[in-house]
Amino acid sequence: MIPARYAHIAFGFVLSGMMSFLVSGISTYLAVGMVTGFLGQWIGAWLPSWAVAFPIVLVVAPIARRLVGAITRPD
Repeated sequence: MIPARYAHIAFGFVLSGMMSFLVSGISTYLAVGMVTGFLGQWIGAWLPSWAVAFPIVLVVAPIARRLVGAITRPD
């Protein structure tokens, strides 16, 4: 198990993986359609996307939390 102090990193890892997987799949489909070798092209697009998305999520998530905190009020 991962210690709780690393939860934000684990969350960013999982979130960036899932989001980049879905977005690269949609983008690949829109670019080439359902062609032979689609899955390989999708994975080929996803892995570099995830490598970029993960560090970006770690930087952007705290900014997004602050922005959301600024535009919301407690119940």
